[in-house]
Amino acid sequence: MSSRARLADIAAKAGVSEATVSRVLNGKPGVAEDTKQSVLTALDVLGFERPTRLRRRSAGLIGLVMPELINPIFPAFAQVIESALSQRGFTPVLCTQSPSGATEEEYVEMLLERGVSGIIFVSGLHADTGADHARYQSLVDRRLPVVFVNGWLPGVEAPFISSDEYAAMELAVTHLISLGHRRIGFASGPERFIVVQRKLAGYRTAMKAQLGLSDDEVSELVELSMFGVEGGAAAAQRLLDVGVSAVVCGSDMMALGVIRAARKRGLSVPGDISIVGYDDAPMMEFTDPPMTTVRQPVQAMGLAAVQSLLEEVRGHATPHTEFLFRPELVVRNTTGPHAR
Repeated sequence: MSSRARLADIAAKAGVSEATVSRVLNGKPGVAEDTKQSVLTALDVLGFERPTRLRRRSAGLIGLVMPELINPIFPAFAQVIESALSQRGFTPVLCTQSPSGATEEEYVEMLLERGVSGIIFVSGLHADTGADHARYQSLVDRRLPVVFVNGWLPGVEAPFISSDEYAAMELAVTHLISLGHRRIGFASGPERFIVVQRKLAGYRTAMKAQLGLSDDEVSELVELSMFGVEGGAAAAQRLLDVGVSAVVCGSDMMALGVIRAARKRGLSVPGDISIVGYDDAPMMEFTDPPMTTVRQPVQAMGLAAVQSLLEEVRGHATPHTEFLFRPELVVRNTTGPHAR
């Protein structure tokens, strides 16, 4: 069918002139809202595809893009955010990444095709300094409301919600020093992640300020591996070889790996070695022994992310800055006095 015939059909169905149909389809001003809706309805009824700009946006859909759900901190974030969205009449669309599944970019394309009103990214590629961040700028440029949790992108005009990783490590190191520990190791994921860089900076500062160690002396106590239980166990091997009496970990999952490695060497926790996790993921109070960890304020952070996003969805400006939430040291049973 020719474009002229298509215009004529739409015009006839909508009861307007072909010129008016053309103005609507090309986004020209000067068409009343009722008339515009009549043309779009005619388009839908006749089975023609709307131009991308004019596709119906579901006011109710919000994308939630996050990593795999193996680490229980991510389901915890998902639960808080999904619950808050549902209470406010929005429908969350959860997109979780796995090594063999869809990429973050593919999920974003899918969400855009569904006409989502906004997207919340939790610990996504925005936290990876080695990733291409142009995709996020393009979302901001097209005026799609986005909010980022745990990560930082300089120059991207959007709200960022983060746990204060720097302060978290100061809390952990101070706790261990108060128990008499001096050789305190640091085990975390790859340094390309902004959350690891911040944790490492907090750990370094605390170790140098409170123990008077040099940069080289601190570096000897740092082991960066993969996130997860296996990464924690691998990092622990070298840290135990250099004689640490305590380890501060980048996540609770890594801390569980350190415990596993220590026990394989016949060491007891906390009798021979003290371990501090990070996140206070669900079930950490029920590990053996219950985990001393630094708690991310998941509830407060999740609510802040939803509130910031919905302000943007409603067309209200929100501060395009980073909101830092202070973590809390939760002392349980994986830390104890240094065995003298």
